[in-house]
Amino acid sequence: MIDSLIHQKRPLHAYSSEENHTLPAILTANQWGLLEKASKVLTPFEELTTLVSAASATTADVIPSVHALVRFLSKESEDDHGILTMKATLLDAVQRRFRHVESEPLYTVATLLDPRYKDKYFTNPENLGHAKAALKAAVCKVEEELKTTPPPDVTEPVDKAPRMAGASSSLGSIFDEILEESSTAAGPSDQITTGAICEMESYFCEAPIERKSNPLHYWSLNQARLPTMAATAAKFLCAPCTSVESERLFSTASIIIEEHRSRLTAQHAEMLIFLKKNLHIMLGLQKVEKEE
Repeated sequence: MIDSLIHQKRPLHAYSSEENHTLPAILTANQWGLLEKASKVLTPFEELTTLVSAASATTADVIPSVHALVRFLSKESEDDHGILTMKATLLDAVQRRFRHVESEPLYTVATLLDPRYKDKYFTNPENLGHAKAALKAAVCKVEEELKTTPPPDVTEPVDKAPRMAGASSSLGSIFDEILEESSTAAGPSDQITTGAICEMESYFCEAPIERKSNPLHYWSLNQARLPTMAATAAKFLCAPCTSVESERLFSTASIIIEEHRSRLTAQHAEMLIFLKKNLHIMLGLQKVEKEE
């Protein structure tokens, strides 16, 4: 809304100057400046909302996104004059709402299993220790399960690229900054041996992949080398971090099942919904097979 108002700044000035005395007083230069600053501060919120609302978003995106957002709001600059209270209020709200996120096993284990993030985005060393302990327990449990059942296939989904507000992300440099600091400060990991735990150690010794890469593609390529870790990742990286995708599914059903299709059976409705949500994945896989 603010961006739309700023975009129409000149037309609004022109319209108000053409004998339109009934219009309320136009915004001052200082007020326009505050709107532009407010828009700049709120842009990362829009970017993260788009990111976590994508079909490919998982619970692994939560902790790094919160960390990057807190880092962005904590930074002070000369352009903050007039919006310091706004930034402080937003920072306090983010910290209050997400203060327990690093203690939730679902989020922490998923973050560790995402090769883009691994253990680089935790703010508290104690929480990181608990997260690695939870991951170790999950890996050992999956290792026991794999002794009786074959590992699940980690297949990369073909998803549409999420819409971004601009050509480059406002938080992109923040993510890179956190990753660089964590890589520099990282010390030697605990020496744990045998079985799937060796896979875990080997995984953490490698550098994280690029943030724009697909984590499931990484696990698909490394499934033979790290079978237990890949099976664990297939468990945790499939959980979405929002209900947006399920709401999209309900919207798809409401479009397909409508009053003019009175003879549509439940079986055919289910088939149409499945095709609507998965046809692009199947076509993408066929394209990859042809290229290979």
